[in-house]
Amino acid sequence: MRNVVADVAARPDRKEAGMSRVLLAGESWINATTDYKGYDAFPHAQLEIGCARLLEALAAQGHEVTHLPSHLVAEDFPSTLDELDAYDVVILSDIGANSLLLPPVVFSQGRPFPNRLKLLAEWVRRGGGLMMAGGYLSFQGFQAKANYHGTAVEAVLPVEILPYDDREETPEGIGGTLTDVEHPVTAGLDREWPILLGYQRLTAKADATVLATIEGRPLVAVRTEGEGRTLAFASDISPHWAPREFMDWAGYGPLFGQAVTWLAG
Repeated sequence: MRNVVADVAARPDRKEAGMSRVLLAGESWINATTDYKGYDAFPHAQLEIGCARLLEALAAQGHEVTHLPSHLVAEDFPSTLDELDAYDVVILSDIGANSLLLPPVVFSQGRPFPNRLKLLAEWVRRGGGLMMAGGYLSFQGFQAKANYHGTAVEAVLPVEILPYDDREETPEGIGGTLTDVEHPVTAGLDREWPILLGYQRLTAKADATVLATIEGRPLVAVRTEGEGRTLAFASDISPHWAPREFMDWAGYGPLFGQAVTWLAG
């Protein structure tokens, strides 16, 4: 796991100062490539990290972030409430439900193990903060492979998830529109946001608050669940859906930094 930690002098006053402990799960992948050079083939693989900009932005906002790459989630994601309580906020970004549901002890050894989707939902109701960011393996995702529809995680999120591929590709670039200028998550942000190249088609729940929209659909939505809070960001935090225009936007850091602060309560 990669830790990105802000320099915090007074740890006891961390939350009062808006500083939160964050677990970011996902946002990495392994590229396996074969180069053909005449008669010979040269296979190689490389780990790619897609959240460097977000990690930097959250650290700059004073938050302590632990990044759990996708290939480690199945084995290392917290499996007890006590382990989750080490964090104020959990962010799931481009990591499908199978990675949480099928640790090696289940898939390879056929032994029972805690259902970490149900565990996350219980943790939220007890006061945790949960954010899901969009992508090919978020919400329902590409070919429905993320598969969060009908799960305990969907039950606590502020949005309803379609039961099939929920991507909306917008290669021409579509900007989001701020709809709530006073909420702590979006306070001080521009009314019109930079372009995004895709997003998830989500429906806000009746008790959710939509803070920003894209093509009339929820882009940012929040909700309280028991003692906890949840947030859905329907697009990606990095390419390809989040192009350079969005990642270089002056509001990028404040948006996600304020989101974490609000989620932490």
